[in-house]
Amino acid sequence: MTAPATDAPRAAAEALLRSPGPVRRRVAAGPAVRWLVLFAGGVAMVAPLAYMLSTSLKYPFEVYNLNLIPEEPTLDNYRDVLSDRRFGWWFFNSLLVATLTTVSNLFWDSLVGYTLAKFRFRFRQVVFIAILSTLMIPTEMLVIPWYLMSQQFGWLNTHWGIMFPGLMTAFGVFLMRQFFQTVPDDFLEAARIDGLNEFQIWWRVAMPLVRPALAALAIFVFLGNWTAFIWPLIVTNDQHMYTLPVGLTTFSVEQSVQWELIMTGAAVSVLPTLVVFLVFQRFIIRGVVMAGLKG
Repeated sequence: MTAPATDAPRAAAEALLRSPGPVRRRVAAGPAVRWLVLFAGGVAMVAPLAYMLSTSLKYPFEVYNLNLIPEEPTLDNYRDVLSDRRFGWWFFNSLLVATLTTVSNLFWDSLVGYTLAKFRFRFRQVVFIAILSTLMIPTEMLVIPWYLMSQQFGWLNTHWGIMFPGLMTAFGVFLMRQFFQTVPDDFLEAARIDGLNEFQIWWRVAMPLVRPALAALAIFVFLGNWTAFIWPLIVTNDQHMYTLPVGLTTFSVEQSVQWELIMTGAAVSVLPTLVVFLVFQRFIIRGVVMAGLKG
């Protein structure tokens, strides 16, 4: 027996409402929108770098052209910059300060983080909170005490004067403590039974288990000290002691109309940070994500 004719429009309307066609189209459009937003953000971040590299390959008469591909590419700017002895000193100072500071942070931050994670003593949490509270103090407020200390101990215009404020960081202590808390205590007890002292346990047992955190911390500290500007500018007054950011500022003042040389110096100074990021970017992402999960 067939359904009445009057029910046909109603059945058609219900079928149309149940149709998943529009929903499927909306879901399929989601990834496209996300990729479009990510692409636009990537272009916005890469564009200044591309313009800097392009300008470093231009002659002075072509600098103010906005074209990314130079009409007559040249390497004369790089020869001029690299032939300046001061630039070599600036590069060496930045590399020395960033490297030694990174090594110091890996040693001291991991040692303090291990102590706070694996030893039980009174006021342990108070000490940890006091260390974290230093993260809330702006660097600009610490510059005057740092300068007075450097002046009193004769550290002005020295590599040690540039390095000492960053030889340990509260962020590094926090990061390493979070990772050391995940190291099983059974491993440490087994090492004690085997006759290892606490320093050997930290170095030979615990440290190999937190390599992702060490790699992430090394990258953060190296990049932070490589690009540091305010403190090296204040503590140094000899051009041979300048780091790259400070030296490039002086260079830009002296060569205020030769933007091609300024961009060339900036391009050379950015190169080590790009290499470090491209090689170790997976450690940056993994270290930050795992630190958040362990928090």
